[in-house]
Amino acid sequence: MTIALWCVLAAALLPFPFALAAKWSRRFDNATPREYLEQAAGWRKRAHWAQLNSFEAFPPFAAAVLIAHVVAGPNATANLLALAFVVLRIVYGLCYIANRATLRSLVWLGGIACVIGLFVVAARAS
Repeated sequence: MTIALWCVLAAALLPFPFALAAKWSRRFDNATPREYLEQAAGWRKRAHWAQLNSFEAFPPFAAAVLIAHVVAGPNATANLLALAFVVLRIVYGLCYIANRATLRSLVWLGGIACVIGLFVVAARAS
């Protein structure tokens, strides 16, 4: 199992700490979690949005890692790009919660660059 493949698991789990942060309140009612999140405000609302965006970012990343592995095989560049993606997505979520919109957008761009880079790894190998 390569580092890049472990990063797929890490990226799959990334939404959950943000979900936990969004729901961490005495007013949270697990019987109606979506209603609570729709009414959330401030950093809790942004944590929820970070959770949603983490789910959205996962499929292209997972596909890119798998394609890079199938076409190019395990390699250091894919491992580095996958690790960078996971770190950038953590920073992205923290920027979202902290309401740092410009920095968040730049970090998001870095994450997308990692996904594109994984496809480039595959393209160069074929």
